[in-house]
Formats: sequence, structure tokens, C-alpha cells
Amino acid sequence: MRHNKKFNHLGRKSAHRKAMLSNMAVSLIQHKRISTTLAKAKALKVYVEPLLTKAKEDTTHSRRTVFSYLQNKDAVTELFQNVSQKIADRPGGYTRILRTGFRLGDNAEMCIIELVDYNENMLKEKAAKKVARTRRSSVKKAAPAAAPVVAEEAPAAAEEKAESAE
Repeated sequence: MRHNKKFNHLGRKSAHRKAMLSNMAVSLIQHKRISTTLAKAKALKVYVEPLLTKAKEDTTHSRRTVFSYLQNKDAVTELFQNVSQKIADRPGGYTRILRTGFRLGDNAEMCIIELVDYNENMLKEKAAKKVARTRRSSVKKAAPAAAPVVAEEAPAAAEEKAESAE
């Protein structure tokens, strides 16, 4: 019976799978975005998000725990110095998976997995959307009634100015 055995084995033995996920996590931390298959990206997301949560607290214990998963000093340094500063206020959901289509050779579904706070294009769009929000339901109803009053006052004011000029 397969009770409580839900994660994807990715067609590999456990040592190969752990090494592959470790290497992919190091690449993701160093490059902020990698291209891979959808199944590997979903497995990587489960693997790397707890490490990013641990990186928020910069203690010797958390550094050693993360190093035991990544086995790369440069990646651990990058994670604790730069990445942890950007994700400090985020309560989870540090990665984003964007599907890119299918691979030509074997028709595997491909995607890009990236760190959310490092995609500058989506951050700009999000900021632009926040500025554009206004409530227009009450403005539309009030505008037609106010427009004719202003239009009637404008010619009267123009006539008064013309009379005072003469």
C-alpha cells in the first residue's frame, strides 16, 4: 500500500533525485530563474520553499540546515545575504511557475520556475495596476447631472466678460 507516499519520484532512485533537486535549487538561487519540465519544477518548488523560509532567520543553525540540503557555499551565501532580504516580508509563495509550451523531442510540458521578487516586469505591472484603481460607480451617476450646469454657466460668464470689456 502507498499510504502517505505522495511526492513525485521523477523516475529516479532517491540519491539521484536528491542530488538533482539540490543542483536545481542551487541554480534557481544563483540565476533567479531556470527552465525545466513541469514535473521537475513542481518537485523543486516543494523542495526549495522551506529552504527559503529558513533563510529568513540568519542563524548558524539555519545556515547549517540549508547547507545540508544545497551543499554549495556560494548558493548559501547568496541565499542568506541577498534573497532573504527581498523575501523578508513575504509570508510564503516565493516561487512562480510559468508554463512555456511543449518540448519538441518528447512533447514534455516545459516551464520556467522563478523567484517571485526578482521578476522586474511583473513587479512593474503590479505597481501600475495598484495606481490605476479608482471607484467609479458613484462618479458616473453624478457626472451627467453636473455637466449641463457647467455648460450653462460658461456662456453666461463669457457674456459678462464681454460687457465689462466694452
